[in-house]
Amino acid sequence: MGDDEPAFLAVEPGYKNVLRFRLGIVWLFITAGALILDRALLRQLGFGGFLPLVALAITAAVVIIAPQRIYRRLRYRLTGQVLQVLRGWLFHTDTVVPLVRVQHLDVIRGPFDKLFGTASLVVHTAGTHNSIVALPGLSPDHAAAMRDVIREHVRSDFA
Repeated sequence: MGDDEPAFLAVEPGYKNVLRFRLGIVWLFITAGALILDRALLRQLGFGGFLPLVALAITAAVVIIAPQRIYRRLRYRLTGQVLQVLRGWLFHTDTVVPLVRVQHLDVIRGPFDKLFGTASLVVHTAGTHNSIVALPGLSPDHAAAMRDVIREHVRSDFA
């Protein structure tokens, strides 16, 4: 990293709560499925109550541990030439988007984003492989500001 390149930045801390709610909903359905399976089949086989407890323990672990790990490993930086996004706690991904390849920009806020004050910047690029790059967990104002900076860069390339 050169002296003139900005450092990698962390996303908003509220993004951990967005992840907790999203993961919680998914794992709530998995736990409910385990409970239904337990009631329908496993109680008759003598293993009643075990599967829902395991599912509930896994749910608690995932909802507590995963958001913190995902948050700590999600970093980004915007230079004059590229948007770079680092992510991944099981599999590390370093995505570099040259600003000259940007075709379309979105700032997206779902219900949990609105609740916890976050937004996602979605960058659509030319090409097919990894043509959509999402940077979640930004503050809405910062996501809009980044969108405007990238948009101005794209406009200046065509001028």
